[in-house]
Amino acid sequence: MMSNDEIQKMIKELGELDIDMYNKDFLQTWEHPMEDIKAVLLVSLALEEMYRANISCRVFDGSLAVSNFRDKSTRTRFSFASAASLLGLDVQDIDESKSQVSHGETVRETANMISFLTEVIGIRDDLFLGEGHKYQKEVADSIDAGFKEGVLVQRPGVINLQCDRDHPTQSMADLLHLIRTYGSLESLKGKKIAMTWAYSPAYGKPMSVPQGIIGLMSRLGMDVVLAHPEGYDLIPEIVDIAGKNAEKYGGSFTIVESMEEAFRDADIVYPKSWAPVTVMEKRTALLHQGKAGAAGMEVLEQECIKNNSRYKNWECTEELMSLTKDGKALYMHCLPADITDVNCTEGEVADSVFERYRLPTYHEAEHKLYAIAAMMLLTRFPDVSTLLTNVLDRGEKRRFE
Repeated sequence: MMSNDEIQKMIKELGELDIDMYNKDFLQTWEHPMEDIKAVLLVSLALEEMYRANISCRVFDGSLAVSNFRDKSTRTRFSFASAASLLGLDVQDIDESKSQVSHGETVRETANMISFLTEVIGIRDDLFLGEGHKYQKEVADSIDAGFKEGVLVQRPGVINLQCDRDHPTQSMADLLHLIRTYGSLESLKGKKIAMTWAYSPAYGKPMSVPQGIIGLMSRLGMDVVLAHPEGYDLIPEIVDIAGKNAEKYGGSFTIVESMEEAFRDADIVYPKSWAPVTVMEKRTALLHQGKAGAAGMEVLEQECIKNNSRYKNWECTEELMSLTKDGKALYMHCLPADITDVNCTEGEVADSVFERYRLPTYHEAEHKLYAIAAMMLLTRFPDVSTLLTNVLDRGEKRRFE
């Protein structure tokens, strides 16, 4: 646990950054300059240390944080609620089936109606390829217009809790985990991270995690390697972004066709299953058909599972881990992992490998709530450095003993 002086040092460093997030949104990491990324990291670390030091971080009184999960969630849902609670916000979750959205209410109207006393809106929309980010952007544009037109007295920030393109709260949590593991952002330069596909008996997992990893880690001077079987390509535009990032920031970005090549001499490995672009495109079309597409969905699911089964050897095993740097690469996963002989017969990772890194992956997940809280503060306050200094000086306890 850091001392108050060490926390204040981080806050001072934050104050020296040129940040441009106030009254804006956090939708894709590659849209933000590195100053913004560093700001999220510093605020996250400061909040985490303040919480551990029993310091209250409540800076809101009588406002809402609204969440809209259009797909299932455990970690991100509770991280969003925890982040809101940490800062003093009440959480209201939208169930669209119980709202006027189910009767055809427009996005523009819904966005404004939920925003009157709202500071932050978090949205997960990862099921529809080509539409999740588009929907989040439409919500953001709608509340922006409502604020400028005088309908809203404040402009809530929209935070991407996962879409079809990026999962920024996850990739930022992953980056925080790397900083905690290796000591600093600068220490990551030159390290090799292998983002690889891995076998799963499940169907249709989003591409946003691997896309988020290559889109962010390629900006840190790291040697980023993407590995997947033939046909499991990611969105080409985002792969291109990763390549351009590597050219701009140093390091490298390469694509290989085997886990063995990706794991060799890697410092960090991130084996994670995802569905091919073609499958996500077909699923999106079938989902739009509603009940009429149900039969087609079942056929597509079986085809996808059958195709996945061709690559059961894409598993993070002890043998593969022995190929990594000194045989001690850091294993990472967004969770839940498909663990062989634990929650499935054959999966992404061997039981012994996962068990060795189980507690570190739990800490990896813990960082997400602080990353979300940092995004909340930076999109809602123009001077977070001064705000955190005042909170630290106030010294109120978060729990009384």
